Amino acid sequence: MATATSLSFRLRSFWRFVLVVSVAFGCSEAMTQLGWMVPLENVYYDYWHQFAGKRRDAEHAAVVAVDEQTLDEYKDDPLAFWQPHFARAMETLTRAGVKVIGLDYLYQVSAEDWLRKLNLPGNESSRSYDSPFRAQLAAGNKILITQLIELSSGENRLLFPPRDHLYLLPQGTNDLGIANLPPDGDNTVRHFWPVFDPDPQKPAMGFATQLALRAAGLDPALTGWDIAGVKLPRDAQMRLIGYVGPPGTIPTVSMSKLLKPDALADPDVQQLKGRVVIIAANDRGTQDRHPSPYSRGIFSKQGDQMMIGGEIHANIVETVLSGHYPRRLPLAAEWIYVLALVVIAAWLYLRLHPAGGLATALALGLLCLIPGWFMFLDDWLLPVGRMQMALGIGFLTTLGLRLTGEERERARLKKMFGRYVSDDVVKVLTEGERPDLAGESVHVTVLFSDIRNFTTISEKLDAHEVVEMLNAYFSRTTEPVLAEGGMVNKFIGDAVMAIFGSPVRHPDHARRALRAALQMAKEAEDFKQWMRERFPDRGLPEFGIGIGVHSGDAVIGDIGSVKRTEFTAIGDTVNAASRLEGVTKEMQCVLVASKASVDAAGAGVITGKQETVKVKGKDEPIEVFEILGLSPAIAEK
Repeated sequence: MATATSLSFRLRSFWRFVLVVSVAFGCSEAMTQLGWMVPLENVYYDYWHQFAGKRRDAEHAAVVAVDEQTLDEYKDDPLAFWQPHFARAMETLTRAGVKVIGLDYLYQVSAEDWLRKLNLPGNESSRSYDSPFRAQLAAGNKILITQLIELSSGENRLLFPPRDHLYLLPQGTNDLGIANLPPDGDNTVRHFWPVFDPDPQKPAMGFATQLALRAAGLDPALTGWDIAGVKLPRDAQMRLIGYVGPPGTIPTVSMSKLLKPDALADPDVQQLKGRVVIIAANDRGTQDRHPSPYSRGIFSKQGDQMMIGGEIHANIVETVLSGHYPRRLPLAAEWIYVLALVVIAAWLYLRLHPAGGLATALALGLLCLIPGWFMFLDDWLLPVGRMQMALGIGFLTTLGLRLTGEERERARLKKMFGRYVSDDVVKVLTEGERPDLAGESVHVTVLFSDIRNFTTISEKLDAHEVVEMLNAYFSRTTEPVLAEGGMVNKFIGDAVMAIFGSPVRHPDHARRALRAALQMAKEAEDFKQWMRERFPDRGLPEFGIGIGVHSGDAVIGDIGSVKRTEFTAIGDTVNAASRLEGVTKEMQCVLVASKASVDAAGAGVITGKQETVKVKGKDEPIEVFEILGLSPAIAEK
């Protein structure tokens, strides 16, 4: 049955544990809700992408690049008048069997309108310049972009293609898609808007979303869609882009190849069959480049590379059509995951030295990278930064508790008991159950030992020699007490008082006391030779000691005055043990123990003489045994 002290200690330890867990989890949750952990989580998110490299093949999308080769071959034509070239490229793509074509170029005025605006002399060419391009738009399966801009007044406005182009689109505004790529706070594109506005009457679909819906044969006017087993509601809600790999992973074909007479025989053009194709700028001078998760530097070779807008749109198409959305854990699952690690960490922190706690925090912080990495490969995002923050806060909370109270209490206990017990016992006291210094009744075994004829010896030695002798003797005879987990409580002149069973509650304290007493007797026997060699021809009596051992209840506590106290035991058991030490003279033996101690020590105690004595201060007589040894076999058992 646990003592009141034990229950108090366990209760105190429990509340300290609860405090560390609560502070670590609560602070990390608050920082997460406030968005403070986003930058750190983004670091890991980006590095996961870079370490993974190419994650899978792009099966649904491709890019037709207006690159340096294309610009060089048609350098005499201003880009604003490239509609005929785009028309030829679209015709080739249609004949190659692509599913849908997206043009990532925004023209707000047609070439013909621009020529009319300049009042140039009209001719048949200027009036029919856009005809091939218009024919391609009217044929369907073409998506043009719109751009959402913010005016100086703060008003948002959409930039549309020319009106005469809009009229030709078979599905009107459902053949338009907003091309904006919203960056995160660090200017990196990790998310996209499938829908910018849930109102089906507004042209608010994302460019890549329109392309994916058209490729899947779904109506963009619906309130929601089921694509690749994922529900995609018509909500203005951002989603993470499931990038297939670093820049260049999406199949890319130079537009110059599409404009050649034998384009359909080109294997690069043939591989576009069945794909969503986005025509986009990819020359060195284009401004349509954006930082992606692959653009973060330091450890990655991709650090200085950004991704063109057309390839990001293609990655979004791949995300929607494949269903590979990076997903965060449900809130309840994330809480359980974080709380489980915090509980383990707090349990270790409170049991380890601060240095060990710091090592544990670092080890667990590195360890949580492993599930984070493997879950990322399966498109799940574990909160790595939050986990590490919770571990750090938990460690600092534990350290704070120790600095403000726990460590001071441990230092006090170490200072108090370091004089009495071994280092191992001090460690048990400071890290485990602690004694009630205010006083408690404990069943213990008390040992008293003193030197025979000490008065005669001290009269024949000078003061320095007496101190030298006692120090040499005590150094030898107290070691067995410490080795058995006992407490050397005090030195009273030439006498030693030791307690077994407190402050550390050894259930076999009686047997420990007898083992220590037998070893003390052996050390005293060996000490005779030291006395002969150190003080020859001094006429000293033969050196010898007497030891008395008794078991029973005693009051244990920090006893003394306001200015000076000591942790000791008082009561009838202590007095009886002191008297039994004197009985050794009457019984002419070295070591005696009461029947209470012999019985408590268990089987295997070898006894000699036996007497029933009446000691001073005790009404009832005590049965006393000479102790000769302990049976080795039984002792080992």
